Amino acid sequence: MQSFQPPRRILMGPGPSDVSPRVLSALARPTVGHLDPAFQDLMEEIKAALARLFNAPDYACVPLPAPGTAGMEGALMNLLEPGDRAVIAVNGVFGGRMVDMAGRAGAEVVRVDALWGEPVDVAAVEAALASGPAKVLAFVHAETSTGVRSDAAALCALARRHGALSIVDCVTSLGGVPVDAAAWDADVLYSGTQKCLSAPPGLSPVAFSPRALEAIAARKTPVRNWLLDVSLLMAYWGGEGGRTYHHTAPINALYGLHESLVALFEEGQ
Repeated sequence: MQSFQPPRRILMGPGPSDVSPRVLSALARPTVGHLDPAFQDLMEEIKAALARLFNAPDYACVPLPAPGTAGMEGALMNLLEPGDRAVIAVNGVFGGRMVDMAGRAGAEVVRVDALWGEPVDVAAVEAALASGPAKVLAFVHAETSTGVRSDAAALCALARRHGALSIVDCVTSLGGVPVDAAAWDADVLYSGTQKCLSAPPGLSPVAFSPRALEAIAARKTPVRNWLLDVSLLMAYWGGEGGRTYHHTAPINALYGLHESLVALFEEGQ
């Protein structure tokens, strides 16, 4: 074997996006332990920065140790139990992936389709929610496969009106267009580092509202994904002095995320 030298590319696809030299430099900084006091200080900065970026005060904001798809799976698996009803809007590839994951969680899935290239149909979603109680309404804010943005504020308001928890896929939108958890009164939002944050793929920033955390605490069955169980994750990410080992964090990847957030806020987010 020989050292791998990747070709130089200008990345202009849907992701990953180009990574700036300063982020690449941050990735190469010395690795420390995942419970090192200096690293714990970094964790606190990342949590605060994500809360600012999502506009999610009082939410649990952490980066999951896997790509954006892990955010989707974490959101659905934490909120859904077997027999729960989930209304899922589909206007592209990733809405369809939500349907698959919700089914694997044992949910009764009500699929609300819109044409590819069109935003989620708010009236159709309202009709689906009105047809019976739902635990969750899930939709993609900006559908990567088409570039179409849907009305997150209107959809989250529908969820509130019908007593459902909202899950918002912000993989493509976070850092590129306004994402406002507080104004939308959203329950779970997730993203990925490789799109508008311009960091390497491999982490999934998430935000869980107090209402979502209460629903998770009230589950009758264990979350079906151990690594992404928010109750277990927060034992590690929860706060200074109270952390317990959950997983070995991707330390250098978190250096890169931190640097990308520094750059983003310098630009005026």
